[in-house]
Amino acid sequence: MTDETCITTIDGFDVLDVCHRQTLFTLGKLAALVARLTRGGADADACAMAREIVEFFSATARRHHQDEERHVFPALLDSGDPQLVQNVLRLQEDHRWLEIDWVELSAQLNAVANGQMSYDLDALRAMTQVFIALSHDHIALEESSIYPWARERLQRNRRRRETA
Repeated sequence: MTDETCITTIDGFDVLDVCHRQTLFTLGKLAALVARLTRGGADADACAMAREIVEFFSATARRHHQDEERHVFPALLDSGDPQLVQNVLRLQEDHRWLEIDWVELSAQLNAVANGQMSYDLDALRAMTQVFIALSHDHIALEESSIYPWARERLQRNRRRRETA
C-alpha cells in the first residue's frame, strides 16, 4: 500500500472508502496484536505487526483525515443543514481525539515494534479499546451521513456543469 492510497481526487469518495476498509482491517490487526501480546509477548511477528500498524496510522490514516478536513468538510459546514454541520463538527472533534489517542497508543506500539519490553500491556489494551471504538463510530458516521450528502452534492454540481 502506498501513501497515496487515501489521497482524495476530484471524486475521491471511492478512494476514501478504500481507506476506511484499510483502516478497519488495520484496527482488526491492532486487536489481534493485543491478543497475541496477551498470550505470549512480543515475538518477531508481533514486532512486525506493530510496525505495520504504526506506519498505517502515523501516515496513511493521518493523511486521510487531512484530506477530509480539506476536501470534504468545508462544503458540508457551508451547507446550511444544521444536522450535517453538527455531524461534521463531531467528526472534526473525533479527528482531534483520534490524534491524541494515537500519540499515546503509538508510544506503546513503538516499544513493541522495536522489541522493547517497556510497553504496558494493560495500558495498551485499554488504549486500543478506546481507539478502536472511536474509529468504528467515526467511520460509521462518515459513511452514513457525510459521504452520501457530499457525493450527492458533487453529482449535482457535475450535472449542472454538463447541462450548462
